[in-house]
Amino acid sequence: MQATTFKGPNLGTKLFILMSFILVVIPWFSYLYLSEMEDFLVESQANAQLLTAEGISTLLNGRSDLFNELPLSPDGYEQLYAHPLEKPIRIDGIRSDWEDVLDYNVGFGTRTVPDDQGQLVNQFYLVLGEHNGQVYAFVQVLDDSVIFRNRNILRLDLSDHIRVTFTGKDDKVQKLVITATEEGVTTAYAVDENWRYALQGEAENKVPGVLTQTANGYSVEFRIPLQLLGSTKNFGLAVVDVDSMETRSIESITGTLPSAGREAFGLVLLKSPEVLRIIEGLGYSGANIQVIDAQQRVRAEVGSYRDASKTQQGPEAGDSLPFLERLVNWLLNPVYQLVDLSLRDQEYAREDNIIIEALKGNPGFDHLLSDDQGEMIIAAHPIIDQNAVIGTVILKQNTNRILEVRRDALKRIVNFSIVSVILFASIILAFSVRLAGRIRRLGTEANNAIDIYGRLKTNKISSETDSGDEIGDLARSISGMLARLHQHNQFLENMPRTLRHEINNPLNALSTSLQNLESQPGEEAKSKYIESAKRGVNRIGMIVQNLADAASLEESLIGEEMEVINLHDLIKNYLTNCKIVHANMEFDYRGSDEPLYAKICDFRIEQLLDKLIDNAIDFATPGTAVVLGLTAGDREISFSVENTGEPIPELIKHSLFDSMVTARDKNPDNRLHFGIGLYVVRVIADHHQGSVEAINLTNDSGVRVEVTLPRYAELERASAATVVDALS
Repeated sequence: MQATTFKGPNLGTKLFILMSFILVVIPWFSYLYLSEMEDFLVESQANAQLLTAEGISTLLNGRSDLFNELPLSPDGYEQLYAHPLEKPIRIDGIRSDWEDVLDYNVGFGTRTVPDDQGQLVNQFYLVLGEHNGQVYAFVQVLDDSVIFRNRNILRLDLSDHIRVTFTGKDDKVQKLVITATEEGVTTAYAVDENWRYALQGEAENKVPGVLTQTANGYSVEFRIPLQLLGSTKNFGLAVVDVDSMETRSIESITGTLPSAGREAFGLVLLKSPEVLRIIEGLGYSGANIQVIDAQQRVRAEVGSYRDASKTQQGPEAGDSLPFLERLVNWLLNPVYQLVDLSLRDQEYAREDNIIIEALKGNPGFDHLLSDDQGEMIIAAHPIIDQNAVIGTVILKQNTNRILEVRRDALKRIVNFSIVSVILFASIILAFSVRLAGRIRRLGTEANNAIDIYGRLKTNKISSETDSGDEIGDLARSISGMLARLHQHNQFLENMPRTLRHEINNPLNALSTSLQNLESQPGEEAKSKYIESAKRGVNRIGMIVQNLADAASLEESLIGEEMEVINLHDLIKNYLTNCKIVHANMEFDYRGSDEPLYAKICDFRIEQLLDKLIDNAIDFATPGTAVVLGLTAGDREISFSVENTGEPIPELIKHSLFDSMVTARDKNPDNRLHFGIGLYVVRVIADHHQGSVEAINLTNDSGVRVEVTLPRYAELERASAATVVDALS
């Protein structure tokens, strides 16, 4: 049963995956580099902010008079900050005028929301602002049912209303009720101790206001002159809730300071004008500067670290972002929310710690998350007066410029990565398609070179053989292999006919001799025919032996012992024997007469010489001599056999030493030639770590076959007998 072969990804896919991985790694390292640069820029900006805060604190050092202007200690009072306004508030019921200070609103009281699983919320929210001697108040009240005043009833406490308590110029407690008969303009009345009736029956025109109904209650904005609050600036505000039109009974009263001992008074803290004047010219875009006293009260504030573009309302703010950035934000928004929920309290705590440490005399900075503006850096430096900390300068600044640099760099990296991926992917895809096509064509032609029966249909391939790369080398190797296989196949195809011809001759002689033996009674005749039969049998044996030698030559060379032999003596002795065996052939010697040693197997070298001499005799022009040569270099010994005659054909010059290759077109001496003689020469030379080369003589007058062997130079000065004894 044939095993199932797993088919993996093709070459193009592998290249694409590899290059895609590389092109992803490069942007990743670029991102890490950007993160390091961002950390460096953030730290640099933080140090710059700390230096700026130190410079501002230097202007305020020793100015304790700027922080001790309050008429009384604020301890024990509800501290109501009146935040400075850049322009006056229009009392028109529209909250847009309050956007700059609306985030500073303070909640008072608690109320259960029935439709929201008993959730507790504040009863009302209050924010105060100050501009040009006027204190502006904006009150947002949570109320299920808004009950307006009945203009036909004199009592002022039978409807929803706001009670204001303050100390006047004569340090007497003053009481005002702000009420309305319908949505719109409110009316303020000075009332008696019981908050029921107006003292003079006329409205207080210095306190205008507007009431606006909302989805969950109502809001009131009003204005009161700062001079009415007197020098102590005691100020209290309470919201009275009436829910029934029939009974008009008071359901609840919620004040800014729910304590009977203080009569719901609070203390309006105005930010120091002198301090504000000092730092007004120091603010810059994207930065918020605050001066805080030792009681952690904001005494002056300029600038804002908030980016208006991030507070834009409506879908157009998000639509202006690029599609890719909007997609990433949409995917990561749940993560942002989780991070916000888990880290927001920690950020507030860290900001408080920075302020507390600065009030202890330790300057510092930190990198935080703001409520809705992303990242910001806060730096704090203490204000010193006679070695005592009287306040601190807080400098908050967003990291928008750093984020813009990072965003632009990331955008360039992303764009470069996308373009690079597309470009390189196209190049790799084209290269892999071309490479796969070349390999596929080579494979198809190689498969088509053999038919379904295993026979070669061609002796070469043409695809990619002219290419200079590895595929070209592979194509040329396959083409050479096919050429050798083709020669071998031709030899195998011709072998039956050759063997039939070669074996039939001795068989015919043997058969004829046996027949003659039967018909000739004489002993002399029988002896002649028996000798002829023996020659036929010997010839058949030689044929079989030649085939066996060609098949087992490599195996027979393994394990043969070698010894150091004087090649000069070996060749001279061999040449003497050749002259005896081939008496009709002339032999000459040309070469060195000095001892030349090599580590060889002597009878294998004689076998090699037999093949070369037989080949030279077969191809030599009659009447010419066969020349044996011997030369030596520093590390090599070369001996050659040279004959005069036909040169080697160019067609077989490079494959002459392969098996089954012969240059004989005819066989005049009727001897069997299988084309293995020079193959045996090459195998023996390779076994001795040498080489063999056939060279056509000048003017194609003959052929010289040259064998090169390693020289054993250490023993050339010793006698051959001493060398043999030393190695034995």
